[in-house]
Amino acid sequence: MDPAATTEQVTIEVHLADGAGLDDLSDDARAGLSRTLKELPPKYFYDERGSQLFEQITELPEYYPTRAERSILEQQSTEIVAAANPHSLVELGSGSASKTRHLLDAMQDAGCLQRYIPVDISAEITRETAETLVREYPGLRVHGVICDFEQHLEYLPRDGRRLIAFLGGTIGNFPPDERNSFLSRIASLMGSEDGLLLGTDLVKEPARLEAAYDDSAGVTAEFNKNVLRVLNRELDADFDPDFFEHRAFYDDEASRIDIRLRSLADQTVTIAALEMEVEFSRGEEMRTEISCKFTREHLEEVYAAAGLEMAEWWTDPDGLFALSLARPAEVA
Repeated sequence: MDPAATTEQVTIEVHLADGAGLDDLSDDARAGLSRTLKELPPKYFYDERGSQLFEQITELPEYYPTRAERSILEQQSTEIVAAANPHSLVELGSGSASKTRHLLDAMQDAGCLQRYIPVDISAEITRETAETLVREYPGLRVHGVICDFEQHLEYLPRDGRRLIAFLGGTIGNFPPDERNSFLSRIASLMGSEDGLLLGTDLVKEPARLEAAYDDSAGVTAEFNKNVLRVLNRELDADFDPDFFEHRAFYDDEASRIDIRLRSLADQTVTIAALEMEVEFSRGEEMRTEISCKFTREHLEEVYAAAGLEMAEWWTDPDGLFALSLARPAEVA
């Protein structure tokens, strides 16, 4: 598609067709709700209400990942930029770029800040953020790419030395096979001087992990149930959120938090837009998210399988969360 907007400092490219998000939701809902263990992708949590709920979650005392990652960026951005030495910062799932400013500041201080490439599904937020950033950082060019980065990595601008940032521990939401495929695709699009900055939550005691995803105030439970409201609105479904309860538990064997909705009764849900009825038995669970946790050794293996190698590793003072810099593995 043609760029949606271009000025001297800001370019916004749109690569999402009208209705593409609804088509994806329809396909994912039909496939996921037809499985023996029903499941829905976590990206559908994030409508306007879901995004607001997640912002509340990041401020909860139990939810450490956002604070831990922010502390690394506050304390280590200068070192990160020195190690990566980029001309362009690419951010997958950029949103309002709130955490990214630490990296932009460090790049500006190092004299290497030329371009910021936010990649997001929201053209409106990306445009607003771009206009703010070019005022804050004189001379900065912003090249926004509106797409589903899980499917459209090939749209990323490839010129110049890039640091590709994928923050927030979002890589943990990918099952192992999908994670390997995604990281392999990133590796295939990286030049020899490009770097990948990846945020990963670390393995720790199960009680600490489970509390982060099942807070005492019940905000995470409301966030989890929001996916039902999205289906009701977008696909004319008749889920009753009060007939489901939130469940989050740590699977030690898989090193991940498993988040589900448990049916409180035998019930039939109609999804009119899909001409589909879905049966739930009392106690049946539907998976809505996983969040994989890593050790340094495990992540090195994950990188190697994707054709990457770890170059640097940074953690917060308590060792709760990590940022790592990876580069394409050298081929003998």
